[in-house]
Amino acid sequence: MNERKNAVIMAGKSLTLLGPELKAGDRAPEFVALDNSFQPVNLSDSAGKVRLIAAVPSLDTPVCDAETRRFNQEAAAIPGVEFLTISMDLPFAQKRFCSSAGIDRIKLLSDYRDAAFGAAYGTLIKENRLLSRAVFVVDQQGTLRHVEYVPKVGDHPDYDKALAAVRAAG
Repeated sequence: MNERKNAVIMAGKSLTLLGPELKAGDRAPEFVALDNSFQPVNLSDSAGKVRLIAAVPSLDTPVCDAETRRFNQEAAAIPGVEFLTISMDLPFAQKRFCSSAGIDRIKLLSDYRDAAFGAAYGTLIKENRLLSRAVFVVDQQGTLRHVEYVPKVGDHPDYDKALAAVRAAG
């Protein structure tokens, strides 16, 4: 597996990302993750739709919480788009988070079992097996239209650019 040393900073430490560094124009890799009922979900399950995929380290952190709430709010204003947030959190923890935070417009997926998403999208942190913060926009044909790997895990992504790419892809 491809290793990208010093690709991301977490708590002041440079860490290694595993997997490819994707770019806009690349084909979106297929992956399997689990929903909050432990059922497998594939990227191809939402084929034909524009998808915004947000990778976050853990929903139990302030930035991940705020990002997930922001995309849940934005999803209401952009019908027909599939919003996915993926983390290594266990599915039942994600379900509890959704319930307590009122997350009802986006799907939360867990990559804990196989790290298939992290490995395919180049967001898997080698040193701690978490996902780094990243945002991907996939068009109806399965092409990446926007890719952002956030260099510092504690920083927010560029919401405006991601949402502009969603609107342009629709």
